[in-house]
Amino acid sequence: MGVVGRVSIGFAGASSYGCLPVLTRAVTTQLPGIELVLEGPTYAGEALGRIAGDVLDVGFVSLPVRRGVSARVVRVEPLMVALPDGHRLAGCAEIPLSQLASEAFVTFPASRGSAVREAMVQACRDTGFTPRIVQEAPDAYTLLALVGAGVGVGIVVASADSIRLEHVCFRRLAGSGLPTLPIALAWRTGNESAALQAVLRVAEQVLPTPTAYAD
Repeated sequence: MGVVGRVSIGFAGASSYGCLPVLTRAVTTQLPGIELVLEGPTYAGEALGRIAGDVLDVGFVSLPVRRGVSARVVRVEPLMVALPDGHRLAGCAEIPLSQLASEAFVTFPASRGSAVREAMVQACRDTGFTPRIVQEAPDAYTLLALVGAGVGVGIVVASADSIRLEHVCFRRLAGSGLPTLPIALAWRTGNESAALQAVLRVAEQVLPTPTAYAD
């Protein structure tokens, strides 16, 4: 009959939306005895705490991870800017981050440990300004809806480009030294659950480690 069990997976954001279906479809096909419990939105900071506390089996997180948690990078995401389609910069193919210094920003909640928000704030500070955050959104769809409504601009991972909403456009950020966001699959070190280990083996097949992060 194969491995039988239950595995909970925490996810949030566009990167998870891209990785999660690949993993869940493969597990459903290869491990029919495994019940997957999908828990979202669970941001990186939340996921790490819940994994370390043995409340969540596995989650999509950013690096670094905390002590007692193991992780493997499954995707590397560049950052992009999401703009209202009538924005003054919408006609540009690439936009230097410095050109956004006077803009209002919408982003994910600081209280929930969003890696995208942290990367955005740090990139802006490295460019010489502190982003003026006017509203927070609980997920990528809501964030992009706020952008389309003209509330502000948003810094998102490139995978968000797959979310198509009216009145929203995506542009690459120009310049050197811009951060990329490694997305990792994380689990509690020492968790010997047969169901979890089976899911991790499937993940290695369908979500291989990018060359830059391979051993």
